[in-house]
Amino acid sequence: MLKEVNLNKVFVIDIETVPLYQYFEEMPEHMQSLWDNKTEFQRKDNKTPAEFYERAGIWSEFGKIICISVGLFHLVEDQLHFRVNSYSGNNEVEVLSQFSKLLQQQPNDQILCAHNGKEFDFPYLCRRMLVNKVTIPTQLQIAGKKPWEINHIDTMELWKFGDHKNYTSLNLLAAIFNIPTPKDDIDGSMVKDVYYLENDLPRIVSYCQKDVITTAQILLRFKGLDSILEEHISIASTKN
Repeated sequence: MLKEVNLNKVFVIDIETVPLYQYFEEMPEHMQSLWDNKTEFQRKDNKTPAEFYERAGIWSEFGKIICISVGLFHLVEDQLHFRVNSYSGNNEVEVLSQFSKLLQQQPNDQILCAHNGKEFDFPYLCRRMLVNKVTIPTQLQIAGKKPWEINHIDTMELWKFGDHKNYTSLNLLAAIFNIPTPKDDIDGSMVKDVYYLENDLPRIVSYCQKDVITTAQILLRFKGLDSILEEHISIASTKN
């Protein structure tokens, strides 16, 4: 699969998100009402809107992006290497602007790859850029494009093989491909507390970077290639 994909033209990305406010009660009243309406059918076990608010980071209308990690492949003496950069911070506009600027400096046919990217990362990025008046790069714009004109790779979609009801986590794919799990510290359910209670953004950035590396390794398997050696993976200084 994907033998025609040029890895030098691929950016592997992952984002980390949190609720816009630490507590439900901090939201403006009209937004509290809208949150109630938005999550009416998702709430189970008679959870109140306030009790369910811990999951608000999943919805782009009620969340914000605090980290975007980007990985790129490159050859060094005929050996495949992988380098990861991250854009992170409390100011979402700055994080989005830095990422937008990066993509604007790339060719229009630059390929973006993410796990569950088509359902989460890509639309979330576009919505938050629109809200924050940040230019949406060409590579993220899909309106009016034919399917073959959209240079997006979704490793979860590839694994579905047309099975639309199938959801497979990055952690599970890593396990079955015998790739070291990225979930060796925190998981997505913990990001809100690590951010708001522990004030430990670097820990979240590290988690995000591990997901990018794992997604890249899975992409290589879809191309029928071996994993990149650990010594050929590098982490650039975080941009914040």
